[in-house]
Amino acid sequence: MLTLYNYSQSIIMLSYRHAFHAGNHADVLKHYVLGLVLAHTTQKAAPFWYIDTHAGAGMYSLTEGYAAQNAEHEQGIDKLMSADNLPASLAEFVAQIKSFNATKLSFYPGSPLIAQQYLRADDKMRLFELHPNDNKLLIENFKRQGRQVKIELQDGFAGLKALLPPPPRRAVVLIDPPYEDKQDYQRVVKMIKESLARFATGTYIVWYPLLQRPEPNEMIDSLMDLNAPNWLHVAMTTQEPSVEGFGMFGSGLFIINPPWTLPNILNETMPALTKLLALDETAEYVLESHIA
Repeated sequence: MLTLYNYSQSIIMLSYRHAFHAGNHADVLKHYVLGLVLAHTTQKAAPFWYIDTHAGAGMYSLTEGYAAQNAEHEQGIDKLMSADNLPASLAEFVAQIKSFNATKLSFYPGSPLIAQQYLRADDKMRLFELHPNDNKLLIENFKRQGRQVKIELQDGFAGLKALLPPPPRRAVVLIDPPYEDKQDYQRVVKMIKESLARFATGTYIVWYPLLQRPEPNEMIDSLMDLNAPNWLHVAMTTQEPSVEGFGMFGSGLFIINPPWTLPNILNETMPALTKLLALDETAEYVLESHIA
């Protein structure tokens, strides 16, 4: 049985808990694209590693606890669950989420459980989670996976270096920090630069929030300045930024060494996804890429 994030498990050391945001518009974009990347990765028979630098708890209850407080999933995954005539790849993503639920949407999987659905017998998963409560839940959720999954109570910024290059020389790395500390934006750029020096052919997926502050755009500019030969940037806003200047009004992903098929898939599906998740008429998406 999967262990769920419960409200009674209090904050001990770190303030950020992804359970507050489980299933929101940013999760939908991130996990939809992650699935597309992993599906393409498994088309080759050679094994690969999935590495998650900020893995979270693994599974979240949407009906109680933190996720129920703000109910951000109502403006995210709920909208896809009730949509008709979805493009094929979005319909497949919805089917994945439904597979974790019985009759109604009660649970939302984090990125490790999304990724697990793509792992084959020889593939490996390496997960980092620094929050002690989330780490315990993550271990519980993967206790039956044996040596295929290894979980570290460690900051992924510090832990990733030791894993690169992975033995099979194939990997998908998700970098999804909370960005509560403004230095995280610089840490991401430094991590990617160092990782490419050690393992240039890996696929690196960087998620980031759209906020009314300069750091997210500065980070994307710095990632582009690394001059990786193959990259894709997709971002989606769901509403106009608040007049108070606070809050996330969208999110984005910067992917180094993306599947060559990804630009065309997103070009076909991002209009539908943006329309579904729009909260006002300003909702839009950006899609740019360079595939050598």
